[in-house]
Amino acid sequence: MARPATRRLEVARAVRAFADGFASVLLARYLQDLGFDAFQIGVIVTATLLGSAALTLWAGLRLARLGARSVLLAACGLMAFTGVGFSAVTRFWPLVIVGFIGTLNPSNGDVSLFLPMEQSALANLTTEAERPHRFAIYNLGAALTAAAGALASALPHRIASARGWDVVTVERYSFLIYVVTAAIAAMVYRGLRPDRPHADRPSGLHKSRKIVIRLSALFSLDSAGGGFTVNALIVLYLDLRFGLSPAVIGATLAAAGTLSAFSQLLAAPLARRVGLVRTMVFTHLPANIFLILAGIVPSAPVAITLLLMRSLLSSMDIPARQALVMRLVDPEERAAAASVTNVPRSLATALTPALAGFLLDKSSFGWPLIIGGTMKATYDILLLRQPIDRN
Repeated sequence: MARPATRRLEVARAVRAFADGFASVLLARYLQDLGFDAFQIGVIVTATLLGSAALTLWAGLRLARLGARSVLLAACGLMAFTGVGFSAVTRFWPLVIVGFIGTLNPSNGDVSLFLPMEQSALANLTTEAERPHRFAIYNLGAALTAAAGALASALPHRIASARGWDVVTVERYSFLIYVVTAAIAAMVYRGLRPDRPHADRPSGLHKSRKIVIRLSALFSLDSAGGGFTVNALIVLYLDLRFGLSPAVIGATLAAAGTLSAFSQLLAAPLARRVGLVRTMVFTHLPANIFLILAGIVPSAPVAITLLLMRSLLSSMDIPARQALVMRLVDPEERAAAASVTNVPRSLATALTPALAGFLLDKSSFGWPLIIGGTMKATYDILLLRQPIDRN
């Protein structure tokens, strides 16, 4: 049964996800309108992912002792700075710097310093039996609002066209949504019980270091493949390959996000039957086959159908993965474990968008989807072979 504190974490996550879904679709189109090529867009995406990775690691290993509430409120301040920064600057290198320092999220998942604090707090508030379901609810709300944000991302273009305003200006000021979102999230976080700082609390990993590092290595392979297919690059692929309109692309990603969201509710009952690891692999592997096929087919409707089929299965591993990590470590290590297992994922994701952008510069064929899907399928097979508890 959900406690008020878990509800607050779920609500704040959902609020933040709306802004992330909005920005992840708008970002590539806005940068194109500024005159940047696909490679430059990939560099900016990479910078945002690298900066988020560094902040997430710092939060999990060094800031956890300050308490979740204090760190989350500070993160809201940084989120507001991100919105102001992207609304104020338009030159390439300043945008790279703001992307690196800030919390803008160009991917279809959360890669920010909010993550380790929220996940460890949620795990501490739940039992092992209920944890997969609560993580599914936590992710479900975020996925639904992210899908709504993706759908809303077409509004700046529509408003500018209807009013005769400059499209780039309207898109630029749309990033102020991060300021509004940060304020709302901060009000929600303020309702959490304050944690007293514990300077003597042990930081980092101890007994669980070996298993966490092993899982981190596997997760990084999966995420390196995912870096080829972050939302901003899917937008670019659908635009270059098929010439789809912003409204169609936004609707496609919104539908994909909705399918991903509701499918996570099936993870908990499936995990009870086959175990956490098998739940991850048996749903993720078919999803990656659909991703590869979406990069090959020459028809836009077929490619969209395959992407939607992929979305139906690709996120069921998320609550299972989160529950697995939290189960394998002691409570005092949870923030560090969440950070250490997510940071390699973020870093690995950050390594590949620039290459994906380069490939799309050279050809509109779906090489990023094919390469990314192959890497992610390899991860699935390796994970299944690992000598870890499968229950």
